[in-house]
Amino acid sequence: PRHTYCAPTGHGFLPRHTAQHHRDHVLKLVKQAIEEAGISISDIDCVSYTKGPGMGAPLVSTAVVARTLAQLWNIPLIPVNHCIAHIEMGRQVTGADNPTVLYVSGGNTQVISYMNQRYMIFGETLDIAVGNCLDRFARVLKLSNDPCPGYNIEQLAKQGEKFIELPYCVKGMDVSFSGLLSHIEGTAVKMLAAGDCTKADLCYSLQETVFAMLVEITERAMAHSRSEQVLV
Repeated sequence: PRHTYCAPTGHGFLPRHTAQHHRDHVLKLVKQAIEEAGISISDIDCVSYTKGPGMGAPLVSTAVVARTLAQLWNIPLIPVNHCIAHIEMGRQVTGADNPTVLYVSGGNTQVISYMNQRYMIFGETLDIAVGNCLDRFARVLKLSNDPCPGYNIEQLAKQGEKFIELPYCVKGMDVSFSGLLSHIEGTAVKMLAAGDCTKADLCYSLQETVFAMLVEITERAMAHSRSEQVLV
């Protein structure tokens, strides 16, 4: 079970609001998870929680709950790296053996591969994450955060008919999105007011540009690591 926090339209995810959401729902979700799994507390071997990386306040709110449950149930408490957890869950679900990982979210943009018994970062953003770029542009267009800005941009992009050339910034194995975001933030309102394009055209152009940048560095990492699988 899950319960996702959605910020109001035009706003981002503020740590205090996200943390309050977690505190309001975490115990209900724990109870629901146990009921859906059809197990009892005695069947649980340990309690895991996200230690980081992430926003401090939400991380602390769930860590306190995890620590309390581990003490109440007298079982081990295991901290987990947020990024590695996503990768290992993806490998478990897909059956991927040794994929090149494109790890993207609101706070992360990295190309990762497992070599020499460790995860290695082949490339990453030099400034903001691709998710943050999309989230902030969605605010410019006043798109809803429900279920998430990136999804709503994708749906609108399907209606786009005109591709607008935008800054394309790949530096070796790394990418940069801040200049692209500044450019489209500064021109979007003017272009829409002048009738030069539609919101769908802007979403289509931004999405295709950032995706092309990510594909380029992912393909380079695949060639270097000799991987034939990609996990997004």
